[in-house]
Amino acid sequence: MHLKYYGTAAAEGIPGMFCTCKVCRDSLRLGGRNLRTRSQALVDGSLLIDFPPDTYDHMLRGGLDLPSIRTLLITHAHQDHLYASDFENRKPGFAHVGDTDMGHTQPLRVYATAKAMETVRRDDGDRLEERGITELHEIAAYEPFQVDDFTVTAMTADHSAAAGPVIYSIERGGKAMLYANDTGIFPEATWEYLARVKPRFDYISLDCTGIIQGYRRGHMGLEADAEVRDRLISIGCADGETIFCAHHFSHNGGMTHDDLVVEAAKIGFLASYDGMEIEF
Repeated sequence: MHLKYYGTAAAEGIPGMFCTCKVCRDSLRLGGRNLRTRSQALVDGSLLIDFPPDTYDHMLRGGLDLPSIRTLLITHAHQDHLYASDFENRKPGFAHVGDTDMGHTQPLRVYATAKAMETVRRDDGDRLEERGITELHEIAAYEPFQVDDFTVTAMTADHSAAAGPVIYSIERGGKAMLYANDTGIFPEATWEYLARVKPRFDYISLDCTGIIQGYRRGHMGLEADAEVRDRLISIGCADGETIFCAHHFSHNGGMTHDDLVVEAAKIGFLASYDGMEIEF
């Protein structure tokens, strides 16, 4: 499998628009991988995870071929992960969809929990679903579903319940990954599911919003990431061959990317950055 991170920040981005903290000032000065847009990722060139306000920037500067995307997974309804108003840019007149590739005339399939889907439907003032521009699929935790040749399972996250948060297990061609941002240490229902089903993950991407802060609820930091890693190994969902990556960072975590790489390596984690690609 192939994963590309287009954005790797929490809601504020790094640097934050109005922030003058040391991390933001240093990140702006250093540039490069220290600069972060809101989180978004693409699996095997076709399965897009989340739709932040920075999606257009990811198309312009990150190489995201947005017109070719047919399938979108939403982790939860917070605006930095679901900016549903931009779906209207797929309607006729805003987009001449299919002029060169009739496959683009297919609706954008959006998968989200019922709570997250409320946001999508609330922002659909142009009847996109009725007109076949979007195709909305409500998903439930712990119920695997097929998307093309992917098997996807949503699991409950420890985050704002009103946003319908989930993490995702994604399997294809004998490989599997866990994509788990915007969560604290997993709820017991998710641990129970993982212990029962025992998916073996080749790649695990974990929320690290707090970095060196002691975040454990709602978000995590490196200390909690290490605890989650150890528990995943103990129940047979990961092993010595599994690649672990810290992802989804806030300036409140207290580190630029350059410093974070060193700290994450101490616990055997990679640190994601905008534009990072990995095969596993």
